[in-house]
Amino acid sequence: MITVKAEVERVELAPAAALFRSLGDPARLLIVRRLAGGPARVTDLVAALGLAQSTVSEHLACLRDCGLVSSQPAGRASVFRLAQPALAQMLTAAETVLADTGNAIALCPTWGTGAGGGPAS
Repeated sequence: MITVKAEVERVELAPAAALFRSLGDPARLLIVRRLAGGPARVTDLVAALGLAQSTVSEHLACLRDCGLVSSQPAGRASVFRLAQPALAQMLTAAETVLADTGNAIALCPTWGTGAGGGPAS
């Protein structure tokens, strides 16, 4: 049985869970990592990351809809940048956690790289 306090905490943490889900795709993490180094156009990201233009555009749209990146026109292109500078710090912190755990998360049978997506909620 879930207590009222536990349910309130679950509701309060829902936005944080959504944030982590929005970053749960390796392509989006690549884009965020690259944009942490400075603004870029889609063509810059395609060249740097080796992803298809359509893939980069789709993931940028997702990140923009989540408020994590912003864009501004530059001629016929758009320049993308992190809308939340703390996102770069969060990525660095995540990389530190991974290093400190010896990448145990990647090996985790539930959430690791070979897992099927985690337990049912």
